[in-house]
Amino acid sequence: MKKSIFKLLHKINKAVLPKLSQKDPAKLEKWQQAIIAYRYYVLTQSLD
Repeated sequence: MKKSIFKLLHKINKAVLPKLSQKDPAKLEKWQQAIIAYRYYVLTQSLD
C-alpha cells in the first residue's frame, strides 16, 4: 500500500515539478534544493 502511494506521488512529481537535475545543487536556492530533496525521497521510497 505504502509503495503504491509513493509510485503515484512519483508520477505526479515527474509531471508537475520542475526538473532541476541539470543545474549545480550548490548554486540553487533553498526552495529549489527542497524540491530536489523531496523528489529524491519519493523516488527512493517508491523503489524500495
